[in-house]
Amino acid sequence: MVDVESLVPSAPLTAFMDAELGDPGTGPVQVTKIGQGRSNLTFRVERGGMAWVLRRPPMGELPETAHDMMREFRVLSALHGTKVRVPRPAAACPDPAVIGVPFYLMEEVAGVVIRESEPDSYTEQDRHRVGLETIDALAELHTADFAAAGLGDLGKADGYTARQVERWSKQWGFMKTRELADIEAVRAWLEEHCPAAYPHAIVHGDYKLDNVVFSAGPPARLLAILDWEMATLGDPLADVGYLMNFWPEPGDPTIYGLPQPTQKPGFPTKAELLARYEERTGYAMTDLAFYRTLALWKLAILLEGLYKRFKAGKADSDWFAVLEQVVPTMATQAREWTGA
Repeated sequence: MVDVESLVPSAPLTAFMDAELGDPGTGPVQVTKIGQGRSNLTFRVERGGMAWVLRRPPMGELPETAHDMMREFRVLSALHGTKVRVPRPAAACPDPAVIGVPFYLMEEVAGVVIRESEPDSYTEQDRHRVGLETIDALAELHTADFAAAGLGDLGKADGYTARQVERWSKQWGFMKTRELADIEAVRAWLEEHCPAAYPHAIVHGDYKLDNVVFSAGPPARLLAILDWEMATLGDPLADVGYLMNFWPEPGDPTIYGLPQPTQKPGFPTKAELLARYEERTGYAMTDLAFYRTLALWKLAILLEGLYKRFKAGKADSDWFAVLEQVVPTMATQAREWTGA
């Protein structure tokens, strides 16, 4: 059971809302944990018939530069009002003295997050629209004018993929709980195969079906992209490769081995999504093998970090125990893709 009060103390949160929100509502604050919370933690904050979403870092020791709430809030603030579909940011608190960690509040987007199934009201036509909306929203992000939005210094786009390999290699050194030869073999392969040239764009870093909000009823409409903690400037094709790993077709293996809604009738194939992405952006996805391998390798390292927190008693769910086997399985699959 999650002790919500210890993670988001209601009294200091109420005082912060009274001071920072133009219309903070009245009466007691009710905080409920929402989402699966594998990394940053997300909560629904209700007060006087109004609702917000609060984001804060996870429990436990954190890698340097990771889980930067103010950076995430800055990205939302810059993109709100552009063609990119984001929730409206409400207020940010950089002071850890308030609830124990930095956090921010944003509007609650009324809709559904599609994980293992989609709403019962969705038809095969709606499932097809889910796929098109998912890739269209990503194309909108990747073609947004990041300089005009004030995000020209969000990251260094040049050398992005090489730095990703270097950065996640360092993260592995921080996060690992055991030696995995497959992680090291994939790292060496990635270093040798980094693309020399690519478009420059805002990269989300964790773009998949359960990090977006859809309308609850038909016609399916993607309302907002969530979880911006890894956003930076770099190679947009990395997001595409990542999404493809989370878009299994019938008969394909799935992440964690769990059922995925995209295997149901109506959802577009990966080939359809890639063709539409190229049409919408003008970017050619010519090296899918590299990008999907990079994505799976990074995901294995990220999940090892979650497993480390679980072993240290800093996780809020017993789900994390499955990572003992999931991480090595992912690393092995990534190595098989490389042929190394």
